Amino acid sequence: MRFLKILILLCLAANTFYSQSDSEGMRKGPNFKLEDLDGNLIELNTQTGDGPILLSFWATWCKPCIEELSEFKKIYSEYKDKGFKMFAISTDDERTVAKVKPFVKSKGYDFNVLLDTNSDVARIYYAQAVPYSVILDKNGYIVYSHLGYMKGDEKNVREKLSELLQQ
Repeated sequence: MRFLKILILLCLAANTFYSQSDSEGMRKGPNFKLEDLDGNLIELNTQTGDGPILLSFWATWCKPCIEELSEFKKIYSEYKDKGFKMFAISTDDERTVAKVKPFVKSKGYDFNVLLDTNSDVARIYYAQAVPYSVILDKNGYIVYSHLGYMKGDEKNVREKLSELLQQ
């Protein structure tokens, strides 16, 4: 019994120590650096401050991802002039990464597309599958995340972004 109490106390202490939460219980989005399609290095921490940021983890071979990005393209054009930023983070690996740039060009995406070929960033955001979406507020705190895509899911993203842009 004593061992169990010690174990629980250690878990609580570790959770408190390693937690990246503020007083409201929100977790700060981990910083990352990824290359865009032109080879420029983009660092998340340099992008926060103007407005909300949508991170959309996707892959060229993922049909639901493509449907979701089509909807996100509409949302991006609606909110991009209001401080909103979007990063579509491709998790295509070395076998399929060559398809990303022509795919993005064919779809006419005007938001930033970043390459995460080793899925390092996907892992630190707990994106165990794609599509996976995360919204960060202007201070870089995670305020929304969603795994998968079904028609209509974009409404929740639009509502959350609208709310954040009014703050």
